[in-house]
This record gives sequence, structure tokens and C-alpha cells, in this order.
Amino acid sequence: MHVRQSRVLLLVAVAGLAAALSLGAVLVPQQAEATPSVAKKVKLVRQVAYEAQLRRTLTGIHAARDEAWRWQVVMSAPKSRYAASAEHSPSLVYRRSVLALWTGRANRARRVAQNPPRLKDWLCIHHYEGAWNDPNAPYYGGLQMDMSFMQAYGAELLRRKGTADHWSPLEQIWVAERAYRSGRGFNPWPNTARWCGLI
Repeated sequence: MHVRQSRVLLLVAVAGLAAALSLGAVLVPQQAEATPSVAKKVKLVRQVAYEAQLRRTLTGIHAARDEAWRWQVVMSAPKSRYAASAEHSPSLVYRRSVLALWTGRANRARRVAQNPPRLKDWLCIHHYEGAWNDPNAPYYGGLQMDMSFMQAYGAELLRRKGTADHWSPLEQIWVAERAYRSGRGFNPWPNTARWCGLI
């Protein structure tokens, strides 16, 4: 009786082992088939994330470039050249280096534009001249520029925005600075420049 029970248990164990082995044989190919699918999904997710980073970086480059150009226009300075090489590069490292370059340019342009030379002198002249938005012909804005002055030193602003009373104070100061650098100095403002001790 005892021997018979042992044989029955042995047969049950062998049958269980065989079933487990056959089940394993069925599962392994399924796992093997699933693994490439999971790997493909992971690769696809990574690719999508990488492309999103490429787009975000390019958007940042354009924003920094536009800011640099905006400040350069305020100063009547030539715009920095944009080669558009980042648009054609699939390298995130390269795009980030271009972003750093344009961010630096934008920061420098902003810093220089917001601190024009002789700012204290221009503000003194403005104090005696008029409001920044003074629209009364024949002299306009905070530095009282006439039409010939605006055409000579701020033609692009005049064309784009109208007379000086529509320009920002910084734009008006930079146009006056352009006249100063042309050799005219403070002479276009003879009375107020004298009151400020500039001539």
C-alpha cells in the first residue's frame, strides 16, 4: 500500500513537472515575441521625447534671436547674422550650443540698449525739451526732433512707427545718439544742451 502511494505521488510529480515544462515552452516564445515589441515602444517614446527637445530648443533659439534683433533695432545697430544651421541639424547638442550663443547675444544687446552712452546727458536735455509722447509739430517727442532730423537719423523708425512721439524713450535716445556720433554732438539742442553744461 505504501509503495503504491509512493508510485502514485511520483507519477503526479512527474506529470506536474512535464506540464510545467510544456507550459514554460509555450510562454518563452510569447515572451520572446513581446520583448521586441516593448523595445520598439521604448525606442519610439525616446525618439518622440528627443524630437520634442529638438523643437523646444529651436523655439528657444528663435526667441533669443528675435530678442537680440529687437534690441539691435532699438540701437540702430546691424542685426547679427542668422545662418539657420540649427534648423537643419538633428543634433540636440549642436542646437543647445546655438541656443547658448543667441541667448548670450540677446543678453548683451539688452544690456547695451538699456544703458545708452551719455544717458544722463540725454535725460537732462529731455527735462528741458518735452514729453516723450509730445505730438506737437514741428518738433516731436522727448528730444523735440523735427522731420529732417528724424529722416536723417531715424528713417526706419519714422517709416515703421511714425513721428518720434510714437517711439519708445530708448529709441528716441538712440536716434539722438546716432546724430551725436555723426559729428553733430549736442548742437541740435543748443539751448538745452547749454543749460545742461554740454556745450
